Amino acid sequence: MDIKFRDLFIEKWNSYFGNAELPITFAYSSEIDGAVYRERDKDRSCLISELMKVRNGENFAYDINNIACGGAKRYLGYVEGMRPGFEYFLSYGNEDMEGERYKCTPELAKTFQERIVTLPAKSRYSIFKRWDKLTENDEPEIIIFFAKPDVLSGLFTLANFDQRDEHGVIAPFGAGCGSIIYYPYLESTKDEQKCVLGMFDVSARPGVQDNVLTFSAPIKRFEEMVSHMDESFLITNSWTKVRKRINSKKG
Repeated sequence: MDIKFRDLFIEKWNSYFGNAELPITFAYSSEIDGAVYRERDKDRSCLISELMKVRNGENFAYDINNIACGGAKRYLGYVEGMRPGFEYFLSYGNEDMEGERYKCTPELAKTFQERIVTLPAKSRYSIFKRWDKLTENDEPEIIIFFAKPDVLSGLFTLANFDQRDEHGVIAPFGAGCGSIIYYPYLESTKDEQKCVLGMFDVSARPGVQDNVLTFSAPIKRFEEMVSHMDESFLITNSWTKVRKRINSKKG
């Protein structure tokens, strides 16, 4: 990680977004890299809820053994497919399970599952750190903002600033962890990368504040966005009005 770039972004973020919280980062790694490996706990199930501590400055490391949720294991690339009958869980259930009713039929749910290609986890560990906790040994791959509407408006507009079409940001259906890791990671493999708006997963919503969604970007796309900050709408009077409201309250 280029420490100068890390600090440059913090400076620009504080200037344009004031009290808004810094993003967290995701990366695959063969080493713990200064993170805490949390032993699996039967009382833990959702990765999104655990990331609140990362947002508050703790560094966490996960692998296939301490991720409790099968969906998170799939979206992070540790396993292929889901448990048998998951299409019923995602739709209206059956005699063995209650359904989440996120898809109207098991057939439609199964079609959705089949479209999820498995990310090959490049290394054993999945490392989550807040941006200001990164060191020169870190190589973040995905940048993840947990943000309120005013902050999201700035990120969304900045992501479209240098794009040819109106779809610089996408919002694909999926689990909360899919919206912050899986889909942004897929975008990182493309020549023209998009950012991902997420955390619409009803099951994951209890893990974030009621007025927060996520905005995630591959590191390359994020670097491009940062390079445009000083020439974008962020220097206009229109944004100044929004920035004052951001600064008037935490986040």
